[in-house]
Amino acid sequence: MGSDGSKRSVAPRTLSVRKFAESRAAEVENLHSIVANRLSNNFRSRRDKRRRTTAHDNQLANRRHRKRRKDSPVAGADRNPAAPGKVPRRVRRRNELKQNPESGFCTSGDGTRRLRTHVWHAKRFTMTKLWGFYLPLGLHGRGRGSRALLKWYKQGVVIHDASYHFAVQFEGPEDSLISVLDRVLVPSPSAHPMDMSHSILSGVTYGRALLHHVGTPLSKPIAPVMYMWRHLDQHNTEKVQQDCANGEGVPENIDDSVPFRQLWVWIHVSAFTEGYAALKCACQKEMDEVGSLIRCSSLEGHLAKLEIMGSGAFKLLQKILHPIKHAVERPFQLKKHSSVEASMDEKKMECDLLHNEDGFPSHAIFSLMVKDPREYMDEENFNDSKMIALSTVDEVLSHVTEKQPSITQPVDKGGGLLLLSQAHHGLWDAASGLRTPIEENVLHTERHKKRMDFLCLDNFNSGMSNSLDSLQSSRSCPIMLLRNGSADDRLKGWSIVLPLSWVKAFWIPLISKGAHAVGLREKHWIANNAYLPYFPWDYPDCNAYTSLMAIEAAASHSKADRRPPAVRALKVPIPPPWSTICSFDKAFTAGVNTLISSERSTSNSSSPSNLTNSSSGVTSSRLRDHMCGFRGSVVRTNKELTCFLEDNYGGHSFLFPYNMVRDRSFLKALKDQSNVGGLANGISRVMARHDLCFLRVILHALKEGFFEEGAIVCAPHFTDISSRDLRLENNEIGLQMPQSAAASYFKEVRPGEWEIQVPEDPIARESHRWPIGFVTTGFVRGSEKPTAEAFCEVNYLAHLREEQWTEMSVERRKKEIYVLVRNMRSSAYRLALATIVLEQQEDDLEFM
Repeated sequence: MGSDGSKRSVAPRTLSVRKFAESRAAEVENLHSIVANRLSNNFRSRRDKRRRTTAHDNQLANRRHRKRRKDSPVAGADRNPAAPGKVPRRVRRRNELKQNPESGFCTSGDGTRRLRTHVWHAKRFTMTKLWGFYLPLGLHGRGRGSRALLKWYKQGVVIHDASYHFAVQFEGPEDSLISVLDRVLVPSPSAHPMDMSHSILSGVTYGRALLHHVGTPLSKPIAPVMYMWRHLDQHNTEKVQQDCANGEGVPENIDDSVPFRQLWVWIHVSAFTEGYAALKCACQKEMDEVGSLIRCSSLEGHLAKLEIMGSGAFKLLQKILHPIKHAVERPFQLKKHSSVEASMDEKKMECDLLHNEDGFPSHAIFSLMVKDPREYMDEENFNDSKMIALSTVDEVLSHVTEKQPSITQPVDKGGGLLLLSQAHHGLWDAASGLRTPIEENVLHTERHKKRMDFLCLDNFNSGMSNSLDSLQSSRSCPIMLLRNGSADDRLKGWSIVLPLSWVKAFWIPLISKGAHAVGLREKHWIANNAYLPYFPWDYPDCNAYTSLMAIEAAASHSKADRRPPAVRALKVPIPPPWSTICSFDKAFTAGVNTLISSERSTSNSSSPSNLTNSSSGVTSSRLRDHMCGFRGSVVRTNKELTCFLEDNYGGHSFLFPYNMVRDRSFLKALKDQSNVGGLANGISRVMARHDLCFLRVILHALKEGFFEEGAIVCAPHFTDISSRDLRLENNEIGLQMPQSAAASYFKEVRPGEWEIQVPEDPIARESHRWPIGFVTTGFVRGSEKPTAEAFCEVNYLAHLREEQWTEMSVERRKKEIYVLVRNMRSSAYRLALATIVLEQQEDDLEFM
């Protein structure tokens, strides 16, 4: 085809090979002569370069394969539909794992559920059966590799499939939902500061709290939870009201002025059954008392969550997420919450999302309608794609183009119609069903067609991709972006909430763009590096922790039983025997001089010969407590800590909540030149409190030592601290107890119940130190500054700080508290510094 200047020549759709060869005969002969001269007209391949090309054709294997196909019910289904026999497991497993249903998890023969990324993880990770799921435990090996992992986290991106977190959805009047949360959450949403409460209630940010049973806020918590509200606008208010009006038993006295809202509460799978029951009980009590209608339903199997962590998480989202560019002609105007309407101005702005990470507040929620990321895996430059945030507390972010489409104009091929509300409300309607992504074979066919069109070749299968029913699948997906963060900004990352059927569609593009997948063990390392508790390992006051420790104890005992008794390791208590920690008032009454450092304040009445007190029941041979498991409570908010100190110390203690640290009361007490003896004569204020109360602390080894999970935190004598420098100068070994005393430190009186043994030998008793807490997360080997997380009793911490500040000069005083740490199977005590978390931040509610 000729060109007249305005038209370019186009290659023909078909080529005749014979005519092409005839027209190029001279060129082919010339090339043949050149090759023949180089090879000296010897076109035979060298014998040493020959390879057997039929080695794969194993006739015996082919015959066996043909016989298996002949006998298979699947192969003979068309010939004989009534053929007896069961479909082979190999075929059933392959078909199940290839499926991508709209909701629900695939299950094994025993009912254990599999993640949607199970096949990908099973090829690369060690899998474990936990909480009814097959979950990736960690990379293959002996559990090492923490140094490389933390390097990925600091310099790259790591990703974790957290689809084992489930959401509970509430629908009802706003004031009733708030009342339900106040019944079961600590701290209650109404107790938050005004600005934070407005931000959470309007759906801009999400909140964190501890879930308790109804009416028992001081009892053991069920689990830490994350809750988020659906943003309030006229569209979803009318929709929810219409849905509730269609239900049965709707009260007639519902105030129409009260907005109807939707709420999600995310719970870990290990505590989901208990937490879901508590939430339903709270809803039932609220409906019985007020008469309002509240719907409480589980979204298990409908939603999934992918956690993206690391310094490069933000850049990875920029590469993967490609939102729909166009918006409707007149977007919905969000109705602001009545409590913030007067304080905030209306504004509309045009914004390119994810261009500046610093512009996003912590715990921010952003809803997007994004395109299928698999369609952009081969494309590198999408900087012109603009991502639009669709909801904040007082703004509607709209992207206005020069040619705006009408409200009925399709905006993406095969994706159907797009409404602005669909991007934000799609996930909130997940229970009613969301469209699944396009199948992989359809995308592969389309890529092949594009390549054939680029090469100007005919595509004989061009009609295959058009046979897909557009109503059953989609090329766009509604998602939510949640920004994660800790108080000291050591945790950087985002979470993607998306439909469960879209997990595999996002997983492979995220991995191909540089994200490193991690399992439960590696995620635990990251939480330790960020100074965050990891549920359920760092929540000893929850039933989920007790169940998990029972599983680990059974596995440890089974492993030990398989070894010969001569080489079997010393049996240690799993979980740590929390019941062996004696309350501070009993310890003081008993007069056990080794329980606390008493060189300064105790008298001769606390000599080793007088070790029994009938009122306390504490003896030198053993301290028996018939209560098994964790005993006491854990303080995780500054309000609770302040109330505890007011009740027991009258506000004059040596523990300083974060608000006192900010007003410099802490520094004033630290630099006080006088001899602080506030607790020496005020110990009677503690006597009325018999319950144990614990605080989470961060342990740093002072000079040496590696703290393992389950290690014992002990109260040191002041001589253990003062003589440390002298021992180091003389190269002397630190404090140690005899190996026999270490082996008998804890004694198992019955399965699961342990008691502490005080040695009778005076020499061994000199090295005996009493426990004040236990380590729940040990050191990570690859960390630059290893830290461990432990829970220690409040009164012991206050007494130790009072004693150390009294005996030390102002120059030697530290904000941290000196403690001794000893691993379960070790006889050596290591000096460590304990940092109280609630003295460094407002609340201890962040978790992973």
